Amino acid sequence: MQNTNDMNKIIIMLMLLDSLTVQAQPVLGIDSILRIIGRNHPSLRSSDALAQSLDESAKGARSWEAPQLSTGWWMTPYDPSLWKRQGNGASGIGQYMVSAEQMFPNRRRQDAEEAYLRSMSAVERAKKGATANELYAAARRAYYQWVVAEHRMGVLDEDAKLLDFMIRDAELRYKNNLGKIGAYYKAKAALGNLAGRRIGLENDVEQVRIALNTLMNRDKATAFEVDTAVVVDMPVVGVDSMSLLEGRSDIRAVSESIRLNGLEQTADRAKLRPEFGVRYDHMFGFGGTPMEYTLMATVRLPMLSWSSRASKANVESLKWKAQSLEDERQAMVNDATGAAYGLQRALDAKRRQVKVLEEQVLPALQKNLQTLELAYEQNTEELLSVYDAWASLDNTKMEYWDGVEQVLLMEVELKKVLEVK
Repeated sequence: MQNTNDMNKIIIMLMLLDSLTVQAQPVLGIDSILRIIGRNHPSLRSSDALAQSLDESAKGARSWEAPQLSTGWWMTPYDPSLWKRQGNGASGIGQYMVSAEQMFPNRRRQDAEEAYLRSMSAVERAKKGATANELYAAARRAYYQWVVAEHRMGVLDEDAKLLDFMIRDAELRYKNNLGKIGAYYKAKAALGNLAGRRIGLENDVEQVRIALNTLMNRDKATAFEVDTAVVVDMPVVGVDSMSLLEGRSDIRAVSESIRLNGLEQTADRAKLRPEFGVRYDHMFGFGGTPMEYTLMATVRLPMLSWSSRASKANVESLKWKAQSLEDERQAMVNDATGAAYGLQRALDAKRRQVKVLEEQVLPALQKNLQTLELAYEQNTEELLSVYDAWASLDNTKMEYWDGVEQVLLMEVELKKVLEVK
């Protein structure tokens, strides 16, 4: 039994050492983690860069067509001898021409295209918000799983101390013929089982730490701890379509796409407006031929039936796309509203269950264990009764923390659905 006693001490010391070595590591709260994710995650930085790219491209909306310059011989005979003044005094034949042409953009078309291009980045920024909402929800889930795992390990530490006491006391009583050895091996097995459970929880914590470091886009082996204070205070909030339209980034992205669709239709209609230009030709005559010029106005008529088919077809296509986006938005609002109501009801029920465990069941089981411990010390109860009372309390504590974890994860999901900042 001496070897067993030494082994029990080693197990307890290792469990306590694990709990002490983490104290020197930096502690991050959920708000700090979310700020780091918002600042460092590549997907969010990519969205910022893409939105900036779209803003920059919009600056070219008011550009003009490049002027067209041309030069060369104009109505010039192949026989160079005819270029010169003739012996009979007649002027030479042929001219050298310089030509310039410029089209002037339609102002309304430019206004429509600029409004369309400037609005493209709004869709990308709304999509960035939706991506951030997904990342924040993943971070919150991992964070609260870590917090609950730490509390479970705290329960295991308390259990280890109590089981060690049971084992040592049973050994002492058995040596002095004051007690039975029946529950002794149960306590030994339970103590070994605690070590195995702790290994599993420590692995869970390590996996969550890696996941959070990945979300924060930093070295996956960076050591840190989390604030283990548990606050279950997600208030019941009213859910309505308007708040979801304004608050949910993915729904807002669809709304921006609908607005962008309307601006694109306006831009396509503006392409049917006429555009005007001017052309100037200057001719240098050969062999005494006087200099001449041509000044002409030009007009482009895209509204004619044979030249407007593509623009009109695109406008009609965009109308159907707008209807599709509107239906998609209504479906998203409907799904989000249903999910929010369902989560609120489930969250309320689970909170009440956890409260019953916390305020009624756990105190009663704790009092029962204390009573049996006192009776055991007075030799009026067996160790087996104390062990059974501890096992019942331990199972209920784990059930309690399972409930707390479910409440926290429901809160995370509700915050994701409502996109609570």
